[in-house]
Amino acid sequence: MKYGVLFCILLLISACSSKPYVVDPKQTTHQHEERINVTQSSSDRPYVIYLVSNSWHTGFVVSAKSLQSKIPALYERFGDAPYLEIGWGDKGFYQAKEITTGITLKAIFWPSGSVVHVVAVPDDIKGYFSGSEIEKVCLNEQGYQSLIQFMSNSFARTEQNDVISLTHGIYGNSQFYEGVGDYYMMNTCNKWTAKGLKSAGFDIFLTFKLTADSVMNTVKDYNNLSKSEHNERNVGLDVNTIESIGTCSSP
Repeated sequence: MKYGVLFCILLLISACSSKPYVVDPKQTTHQHEERINVTQSSSDRPYVIYLVSNSWHTGFVVSAKSLQSKIPALYERFGDAPYLEIGWGDKGFYQAKEITTGITLKAIFWPSGSVVHVVAVPDDIKGYFSGSEIEKVCLNEQGYQSLIQFMSNSFARTEQNDVISLTHGIYGNSQFYEGVGDYYMMNTCNKWTAKGLKSAGFDIFLTFKLTADSVMNTVKDYNNLSKSEHNERNVGLDVNTIESIGTCSSP
């Protein structure tokens, strides 16, 4: 019995320390980078992100320019797309043409490689994801840049620091890239999204953020907080220039 408990504890600890790692928004530094016509005014605040859920998988939708400034290959691939949806998941399951029981069980119980799925998204985000649940969140510059850095860190690189393009994605104008970290039961696609929220400054307990609902409910709870509660509970979230989450403007 005690060995079983010890195993569970070790499993939980390993999940919290698994790659890609959370980026501390308090330690995020803003370096001047070479940009490919994707410059962004520092006065464009607050910064908007969207969380998208299809009931079992969650991901982020962010300004394409922000991530392209970190990863020039995304500009070469997606050009002037206004937004990009970013998701992380199991390499075998995510890219499978047919989902079988064996692939599903392997993804859950056996640590395996990961991929990042990138999709070009038009200005009409809600229309594009009309069949999905969407939550909108505003971040200050520190929290936003920390989240973008977390996403950038989720892409595997070559020795020349180039991202590794794989196959075409599963819908729309999309692409798979080699990811950082292993996927398994305690380090899922939704745990990755939770890590992104943690990087953005959310006061979020990561251990059991394994399902889409658990992640989306965290954001819903945040959206329902008062301004004073936001100030007390979050370091990366911008609540000084907006009356509510719904009034923030895009970066």
